[in-house]
Order: sequence, then C-alpha cells, then structure tokens
Amino acid sequence: MAKVELINLSKIYPNGTTAVKDVNLTVEDKEFVVLVGPSGCGKTTTLRMIAGLEEVSSGEIYIDGKLVNDTHPKDRDIAMVFQNYALYPHMTVYKNMAFGLMLRGMSKAEIDRRVREAAEILGLTEYLNCRPRVLSGGQRQRVAVGRAIVRKPKVFLFDEPLSNLDAKMRVQMRAEISKLHKQLQATIIYVTHDQIEAMTMGDRIVVMNNGEVQQIGTPLELYNKPNNKFVAGFIGTPPMNMIEGTILRLEEKLLFVNTQDDIELEVHPKYQNILLRYLDRKVIIGIRPEDITVTLENPTSKGVSIRCRTEVVEPMGSEMNIYASSGKSTLVAKSRLEKEPELGSIIFFCVNLERCHFFDSDTSLAIR
Repeated sequence: MAKVELINLSKIYPNGTTAVKDVNLTVEDKEFVVLVGPSGCGKTTTLRMIAGLEEVSSGEIYIDGKLVNDTHPKDRDIAMVFQNYALYPHMTVYKNMAFGLMLRGMSKAEIDRRVREAAEILGLTEYLNCRPRVLSGGQRQRVAVGRAIVRKPKVFLFDEPLSNLDAKMRVQMRAEISKLHKQLQATIIYVTHDQIEAMTMGDRIVVMNNGEVQQIGTPLELYNKPNNKFVAGFIGTPPMNMIEGTILRLEEKLLFVNTQDDIELEVHPKYQNILLRYLDRKVIIGIRPEDITVTLENPTSKGVSIRCRTEVVEPMGSEMNIYASSGKSTLVAKSRLEKEPELGSIIFFCVNLERCHFFDSDTSLAIR
C-alpha cells in the first residue's frame, strides 16, 4: 500500500467555478481517511482528481512518493468503487470480478486464485456463478468491492458506496468495509455526505465545505474540539444548538445572555479567562443535544437552565429528541424521559455548562 499526498490541490472549471481550493492532505500508508461534507463541497471532485478522472487546475498529487498529475488513471495503481455498482449484468459474479485482470493478460490460475480469495473475504463464494440481478443491493456492492480487491492496488478510493442501500444494509456494509480495511491493511480514501459513516469508519476525517478543508482530525477531535461553527454543526446528530448572545459580567461571574429569547447561562469557570476579551461583545454558544437534561420543573440552580415550550417530540426507542422553543430560537435535546412531554407544555433544558462551545460571531471560529 502507499501514502497519498495532496499539496495545494485546486480545481477551477472553465466557467470560473472553484470546486476545490488549496487542499493539503497527507494520507498515511494503511490509513482510512474519510472526506465528508454537504453536497457540492468538493469531496468527490477531490477523489476524482486523485483517481485521474478530473484534471488538476493547480497543485500536486503524490502516490507512494511519485508525482502523478500527468499519469493516466490506469497507471496510478488505484482502484475505485463507485456509488452505483457498475456491474456487467450479463456476466456472473466471478467474471465481473475477473474481467479487469483478464484485460491485463494475467494467467487464468492467478485470476482464479485472486477472485476466490476476494470472494472468501467478502462472503461471496456461493454466489460466484450467479448474475447480479439475483443479488441484493449489499451483495452487489460487495461484488464491486471485490472487483477492486483483486487488483491489489496501492490505494482504494470509495465514492459514496453505501448511499443506494437501505438503513439496515448501510450499517452492515459499514462494518464490513471497516473489517475489510483491517484485513487488507489497505490505504483507503472514502467519500461520504453521511457524518455517521465518517465518524464510525475513519481513522481521520476531513471536513470540507465550499471546496475548502475546514478541519482534519480523528472523530473524537472533531466532536470535542471543532475548529469552527460549521464543523460543530455538521458533526453530531441532531446538530449542535447555536445561540447568539452577549458576554456580560455580574459581580465576579461571566454570563452568556440572549435578551430576545430570555436566555441567561453562567459561563463555566474553565471558559472565564478566554471569554474576558469578549466582554460586552457578541458570541455564539454551541450546546450539543446530548449535553442537555430535560426536566419538567424549574431547577433551583440559576444560570443553568433554559425555559422552553415543547414543539416536536421524536421517539427514538431508548431516547427521544425533544424540540422546544425559547423565544424565537428552537432548540433540541436528547432525553431519556419515561413519558413524552405534551406538545405546548413548559419544560426546562438544563445545560451541562462545562460542555458548552463558544464561537466568534464575526469569524465563526472556535474560541479556545
């Protein structure tokens, strides 16, 4: 396997649209890196430039230490798995997996060995003589992965391979691809718009937006220490609550205050010093739904709760998502209340003040 390096990589289309801007990324040998972001953020374009399917406007791509900007896709020693399976319907599973090796003039014995080895890894041995039409969506995707495995490339590229599957099959295939990575010790670059896929599969995650890298880090780094408001809101389900307010001083304490929504929260001691420079200035407080405890009665401690009116309750089985309004703001909390609060009823969102995040209102950057 191999290391992949992207240096100041950019893609500008003839009409002037910048799809990717100055991406710098090093994917280490045997690492599983996920590119994640909303539709149109540039993640698939970045992957296609690595594969050689898109021309690079500026910057450099190195695979295994070799500059490949002008190298033909077939000579880059990569294998790509697409969103649609792209299987030949008239060929059996065996022939679909073997076809690329046959075109390379490989011996029949070596082709057979590689196909059966990949089929064993993917649990496809009993389907080798079947045609794709009799397979489920998950099995077809495994065939597409198998076709890549038999190549034994230096780098595997996955372009949203699970987006066509149902929810249950996506969970199963996530586990299978993660297990496959450990078995093959492969270098994998994986594109998805699903942040749950990114969090559960990647060694590191690259969050992109508007063609630019917002943050690179492990799943827990992105969750606990987002660089900016975009990353904070993108990572986590339901998304982080964002409220704009002013930092005020009350005696020896700092308060976060939003007078419009009647929200007043004490600033935890660990944030006191860094927020002093924002005194009497606007900031954004970020509160994750899982860092809120829902109560039906007003807690005695001041500055820790937000009075809300219940708007929507989403039962999720072991917990529920409760959406409630405080003035003009709608907030969401994850709760384990035994009984759903009635719509329109008054409840209190008690905030874990130590777990709050703060962002500069002007730059959207995290205040650390």
